[in-house]
Amino acid sequence: MRTLLPKALRQGDTIGLVSPSSPSPEHGRIEQAVRYLETLGYRVKPARHFNCRAESRRELDSCKLLDLHEMFSDRSVSAIFCLRGGSGATRLLQDIDYSLVASNPKILAGYSDITALSIALYARTGLVTFSGPMLATELHAPSPYTEENFWKILTEPGREHEIINHPEHPLCIMREGAAEGTLLAGNLTVLSCLVGTPYLPSMSGAIPLFEDINEEPYRIDRLFSHFYNAGLLQKCSGLLFGQFTREPLSFRRKNPLLDILRYYTEKTAERMPVAAGLSYGHIDDLLTLPIGARTLLQAGNGTLSLRSAPSVRA
Repeated sequence: MRTLLPKALRQGDTIGLVSPSSPSPEHGRIEQAVRYLETLGYRVKPARHFNCRAESRRELDSCKLLDLHEMFSDRSVSAIFCLRGGSGATRLLQDIDYSLVASNPKILAGYSDITALSIALYARTGLVTFSGPMLATELHAPSPYTEENFWKILTEPGREHEIINHPEHPLCIMREGAAEGTLLAGNLTVLSCLVGTPYLPSMSGAIPLFEDINEEPYRIDRLFSHFYNAGLLQKCSGLLFGQFTREPLSFRRKNPLLDILRYYTEKTAERMPVAAGLSYGHIDDLLTLPIGARTLLQAGNGTLSLRSAPSVRA
């Protein structure tokens, strides 16, 4: 499948706003995020049903799909930013017009529940999307780290980027080694819902990066066991873990979550590099990651080198 890399975002471009997952009551944050984007020199175009509510899921999903399709087909829109995560994006996957998306490739940014869209769009069209901050959760007041990582990749998606962890987020190299593969970053709970569907790309030779929030360790264990029992973790070329709470992972004290991550590290191939603690998840200082980009991973001597390489341009 041909990889589609969207065009770079430039000042003066129009950013479309959509809400494929949950609505947000944080109207003040949304207004702040819009002002922030406009201050940077972008035009902003909310979708017709942006942040709307409906009496039924059927009606709500129809509105969300219409908004997505209109934003991808609208030639005045250069990028599509998502409102927030929550739930609901997985319900849209069977009804998305993937041919329309493939014919109009453009930047899509969001994470958490938006994982469903990012991963499905890559699986069905080859479009590289960007797992990163959203309007009501980060872009109303992004930290300098979040801001830098977000704009550098959206304004230069075609060049190689070094993915650098936040200096206050400790890393743990669970197994040294080197790997190359397709980066598939996303929310663990949402990704597990895609197992066994045509919306999960091949994990063979991939480098998955998992994050989650508000999940007890026993549920994290169950979700990883699903990937393992499906034979997916064993096929990867590398394995990365982000953050699973709002506070960065600590490796200095006993933690049931770390025991789980180490357990599944041991279940993977002996030469597969594995690292935990990346600045990716429901945290203030957040990386933006190119879903579907070719990525080089080197883990050794307590350090991690991660580089995303450019792919074929749309």
